[in-house]
Amino acid sequence: MKLAGIKSVENAHDESIWTAAWAPATETRSALLLTGSLDETVRFWSSDELNQVGTPSGGHALGVVAVAAHPAGFLAASASLDSFIRVFDIDSNSTIVTLEAPPSEVWGMQFDPKGTVLAVAGGGSASVKLWDTSSWQLVATLAVPPPEGSRPADKTGSGKFVLSVAWSPDGRRLACGSMDGTIAVFDVARAKFLHHLDGHYMPVRSMVYSPVDPHVLFTACDDTHVHMYDAERKGMIGAMSGHTSWVLSVDASPDGAAIATGSSDRTVRLWDLSMRASVQTMSNHTDQVWSVAFRPPSGTGLRLGRLASVSDDKSISLYDYS
Repeated sequence: MKLAGIKSVENAHDESIWTAAWAPATETRSALLLTGSLDETVRFWSSDELNQVGTPSGGHALGVVAVAAHPAGFLAASASLDSFIRVFDIDSNSTIVTLEAPPSEVWGMQFDPKGTVLAVAGGGSASVKLWDTSSWQLVATLAVPPPEGSRPADKTGSGKFVLSVAWSPDGRRLACGSMDGTIAVFDVARAKFLHHLDGHYMPVRSMVYSPVDPHVLFTACDDTHVHMYDAERKGMIGAMSGHTSWVLSVDASPDGAAIATGSSDRTVRLWDLSMRASVQTMSNHTDQVWSVAFRPPSGTGLRLGRLASVSDDKSISLYDYS
């Protein structure tokens, strides 16, 4: 497996780019890459050429820290430091609904695999909020309990500050990562906390389940490591190291054979899961890499794999994954 650089767009935004997500293809268009920036906009990019599509999406008064695309590809959500989540139609750019969250309470967001629920990492509220996507009503607040026993003292005093969320591919489980390194796993149907996953003691900024195994969870942490957990049986399967600084983002390839990570060491790494090792390092960016995202497979046979990365350097890079 390998990555090959296809194209980079310099100054894709006016400020740092903190988040990226793919909107799957619809009947009328191919997949689009969505990028969110401290310049308060979300921008749209064609999936093979990285040409900008349409006009930038505004509506926020502060920087955009998270974007999430609905699995059907027609709508997306953007979250900002202004404490609002804007849900919008991707093709018309029109606002569908604006969800209000307390200040600094939205970091990561993800739609469930069926697109019926939007899960939002609740920052300082130490919770994950679940919004119904038909009514846009808040349907559940999953509180993250303190872990059993003691942990090393949290030097920042931030405690349970929830940064990241991930849905299992069957939609039955939701995991969230916190500033102090704890990972909580919930049974969504019962809105019940199941257990913590141990091993990280620094912020877990990104996580993703394997698309081929609903039990396997990958986590990216400021401790420079990527962990692979059996999230159902509470066990760590492996710890992978290679980055020299914080790991800010992780995503799994659609075939489940690889993961990609972005780091504040300015690199993107590709990891072969059969070897549990980094097999390639891409150094396109000149500043920390805040987000990596594999393009979802489209219905028209086996399309070529694509990976995108975005950075504080205001650039986007697109890679071929094969």
